[in-house]
Amino acid sequence: MASAPRRIAGLLARTFAPGEVIFRQGEVCQPEAYLVHAGTVEVRRQIGSGKRLLRTLGKGDLLGEVAFFGNMPHSGTAVALERVTLLVVPASRLDSIVRTKPNLALALIRQLARMASTEDGQEAAR
Repeated sequence: MASAPRRIAGLLARTFAPGEVIFRQGEVCQPEAYLVHAGTVEVRRQIGSGKRLLRTLGKGDLLGEVAFFGNMPHSGTAVALERVTLLVVPASRLDSIVRTKPNLALALIRQLARMASTEDGQEAAR
């Protein structure tokens, strides 16, 4: 289980041990996204009897944003590959940041577009 919460830069921080599941595919999304502060996270999707790597995230990457922005269950399972610290960005804070910092909003849109194009390419390859 994640260690006791603490705060970094005014945001709630959660730390996970190597191999610990952060969230599971199909779980209902909480009204928050996560910013990787330290460590590496792998996101995998169960497809039939196998698992497919969706992406590997490191410091500065946003996690859980697809379910958050889409208001849907998580599309994959996120697992800490090493000791990971995530900053919890509540919906109200993320909404405020996106509205007041257009450069961040553009960066998020670009990240989502890259993920969508990667996903489209993987689907087409099947």
